[in-house]
Amino acid sequence: MSQALQALPHRHVLTLPAVPKAVRVARETAEQTLVEWGIGLRHRAVDPALLILSELVTNSVRHAAHVSPEVTVIYAAAHDCFAFAVHDRHPHKPHLRTALTGPGGLATVMELVLGLGGTAVVRADADGEGKSIWITLPL
Repeated sequence: MSQALQALPHRHVLTLPAVPKAVRVARETAEQTLVEWGIGLRHRAVDPALLILSELVTNSVRHAAHVSPEVTVIYAAAHDCFAFAVHDRHPHKPHLRTALTGPGGLATVMELVLGLGGTAVVRADADGEGKSIWITLPL
């Protein structure tokens, strides 16, 4: 995780079994966490953030569960940004920039992230056997 993200004052980590129910739990946890941190659910970035989060957790459940029985979501925030990461232990690292031109969930993710002026980064685990997709959105 980058130094800038480590400096964010709010943080919550959630590890779930990589099963379909994880999508709903990750989304509900995001909503509860945002409220606890004083970020209103009516903020213009919240609905797109929840959609992005849902898509990334869905991808981990669908495509990584056979090698990664758990998915971890890291939530972080400050007064001016909301960041979250979805981590699994599957070695495939998607190319987010080329996702813009293709069909499917990652294209939607990138459209929403860029439309909000945010960033998306794939970070490999140190052993190369897993990755996190970090999303940072301005508030």
